[in-house]
Amino acid sequence: MTDNELLRIKLIQDICDKRITGVEAARLLKLSPRQVYRLVKRFVELGAAGLVSLKRGQPGNHRHDEQLKLQALALLHQQYEDFGPTLAHEKLSELHDIHVSVETLRQWMIADGLWVPHAKRKPRIYQPRHRRDCPGELVQIDGSHHDWFEGRSPKCCLLVYIDDATGRLMNLRFSETESAFDYMVATREYLEQHGKPTAFYSDRHAVFHVSKRDAHTERLTQFGRVLNDLNIELICANSSQAKGRVERANKTLQDRLVKEMRLQGIDTIEQANAWLPDFIADFNRRFAKPPRYPKDMHRPLRESAEELNDIFAWQELRKLSKSLTFQYDKVVYLIDPTEENQRLVNQVVKVLDRPDGTIAIQYGHRKLTFRVFDKLADVDQGKVVDNKRLGAVLKFAQDKQQEFEQQQKRSRSKKAPKRTAQQRAIRQLEAINPVLVHPEQFKASNRRKP
Repeated sequence: MTDNELLRIKLIQDICDKRITGVEAARLLKLSPRQVYRLVKRFVELGAAGLVSLKRGQPGNHRHDEQLKLQALALLHQQYEDFGPTLAHEKLSELHDIHVSVETLRQWMIADGLWVPHAKRKPRIYQPRHRRDCPGELVQIDGSHHDWFEGRSPKCCLLVYIDDATGRLMNLRFSETESAFDYMVATREYLEQHGKPTAFYSDRHAVFHVSKRDAHTERLTQFGRVLNDLNIELICANSSQAKGRVERANKTLQDRLVKEMRLQGIDTIEQANAWLPDFIADFNRRFAKPPRYPKDMHRPLRESAEELNDIFAWQELRKLSKSLTFQYDKVVYLIDPTEENQRLVNQVVKVLDRPDGTIAIQYGHRKLTFRVFDKLADVDQGKVVDNKRLGAVLKFAQDKQQEFEQQQKRSRSKKAPKRTAQQRAIRQLEAINPVLVHPEQFKASNRRKP
């Protein structure tokens, strides 16, 4: 008997022995007093067996006909033996006019051996993969989110680059998020220090892999486009087990690195990034393994600094209007209407949004000069506008006047890249010299030196 049935027998016996009243028993059993008295009558007549449900062992009122079950299982064996319950349910209802719920069909298939529940399936066996032969042949990259500073600073992400052949840490960098800009900054540091590896090995994070099957893209992310321009292969793992080495390295780092930073008194991302080269050298001295073949597969970085600035940028295409303007991230850009640029009406230009926050506009191999008309900022009624730009500004103001009234708060486009890395880079430049970030605010002094 179940615990509920044993409790019911005890309470009914207490009523018969006049230790409790029928109302008190009804409250404990969550039944009506009339039902309790019926149970007492059956208990007196039949004993404890009278309290057991008379429907026990009988088929349920909503049970499907046995003939229907046999017909469904016969069809499953003949035509749908390798179908899952959901797909089999669709075919039985659409093609054979057999209407049962998916869960009922699932239970029939489990009992008949046509379907094995996921909880009872044998775990998948992952064979260990041998290390690559040469350093620089395959470099695993991953982002590890953790409370790295143990509450002394907000939680952040550590970008990890580890060589597959040797287990050496190639680069580490702390960032507030795991965004494309963060990986661009860290990858450029890696390439400038070590050169180009043959391939990077990553998980299926949105920075590396386009997951939407109906995405209107070339199935290449911004970071994937960067590596493609640099002739570096990007390989995405099918499972977390395939990235076992970087996963184990992350666990080791979450133990050792956290404690080392505590001992060193490091409390911020800036302090940590400045100290990480010392930690990397000590870590590799302790844990790195010699490669099977000593040949270094890194290739030299031949691109110039200006070319790298363009490659390591968020790139999008925009079409110029008749007034040589276009919009990007809720900001309107006005191309200087020079004689050469006037031929670019209705042409497509490339916007280069760099990790340091600077913007460049490129047509072919030529950089275009431009000005910014930020429709998110407050309108300055006293703004001085060149005569040759007056028409374009007035046309834009007429088209966007209603939008100015509705837009009260500044908000970036949801399709735009995350700018946490850019904001951090700008703050670092401002700490060095504010003129580097806002050159238009610099005013030359006319005073002569004494």
